[in-house]
Amino acid sequence: MKTLIIALCVLSPFYFHAQKGEYSVVSYLEKGTKAPNTHYIGEAWLNPLIHDDKDLGYHMTKATFRANSTLDWHKHTSEQVLIIVEGEAYYQERGKEPVILKVGDVITCKKETEHWHSSTKESMVTYLALYKGEQPTIWTEVLSQEYYDSVAVKLSDH
Repeated sequence: MKTLIIALCVLSPFYFHAQKGEYSVVSYLEKGTKAPNTHYIGEAWLNPLIHDDKDLGYHMTKATFRANSTLDWHKHTSEQVLIIVEGEAYYQERGKEPVILKVGDVITCKKETEHWHSSTKESMVTYLALYKGEQPTIWTEVLSQEYYDSVAVKLSDH
């Protein structure tokens, strides 16, 4: 009983001085909203974790793509960082060979660099995308199913 009284005496000041304000909490675990099939093939969900925060100055979105889904070619007005948190992804910058990204991989795409990224043919992918800028995505060219399929074949040979 003595230990309980001492614990209450020690902890009670923290309770009374704790922040009483409202918190803005979003869940990383939520799948997000199904994205409209505007600039990609397949199915994707977007969960905006940090957006329009003037103090931070950047956005963070969790994106989940089913297997065999891909984004069109695009670029950004700032650097973009992709952090692969589940599954596998294809990634390619214009003029370079495509690569496979796996869980734990972090890749930075320089601003104004045309690129595309997607799930692989066999695996879904979930990634965190960090970026800033007023117009975060500029779509440049449709990525055809035929091109995507050729990348899948090429990368499956490695």
